[in-house]
Amino acid sequence: MQQPNTRGLERFRHIAIEGPIGAGKSSLARRLGAHIGAELMLERADENPYLERFYSDAPGYAFQTQVFFLFQRMRQVRELAQPGMFSQAVVSDFMLDKDALFARMNLSDEEYHLYSQMYAQVSQQLPQPDLVIWLQATPATLTQRIRQRGITMEQRIEPAYLQKLCDAYAEYFQGFDAAPLMVVNSEHFNPVERTQDFHALVEALAAFEGRRAVFDLSAE
Repeated sequence: MQQPNTRGLERFRHIAIEGPIGAGKSSLARRLGAHIGAELMLERADENPYLERFYSDAPGYAFQTQVFFLFQRMRQVRELAQPGMFSQAVVSDFMLDKDALFARMNLSDEEYHLYSQMYAQVSQQLPQPDLVIWLQATPATLTQRIRQRGITMEQRIEPAYLQKLCDAYAEYFQGFDAAPLMVVNSEHFNPVERTQDFHALVEALAAFEGRRAVFDLSAE
């Protein structure tokens, strides 16, 4: 199969892939990173000692879970600002802004007030991505994918929570203008098992101009 044209992707030194749980962020990050010779910066959710307890008791462990993620993600993103740390382009499966999005969803008002003060301190002068890819999917599709990948603690996630998460992402990205944004409908998009899907996205990214575009294979 003919390789897609990647000329134009060199503009993007940091590509961040975002979206709700089960959207396919890490899978796309790995394939895109390998394709363009970029370094990977992946979330390390398995290092969060509170996450499993959060899925069992969200009110009891939301604050600890979120603060751990905040400082973990902050340390990762801060590396991007250090001269010489990354000689290649970087593809990440998260952006720091998602931390505040999850915090607003999961924390009480008092907890969020305290969290916001910490976030304001640690997020100062951190670099923004050069391109953001937002993977969209319906709660039903996300639920199916979560079940298929079989991570035990994620099986407790309710469809109502996924709907709330999808709505939060939609609200956030509606006014997003910190970087160019490619909105990807991932309902019929499988970049891992269908190479033609992946190549089509790479071509769209290479040709991307302006601040916002939509990639939707279901519309073809």
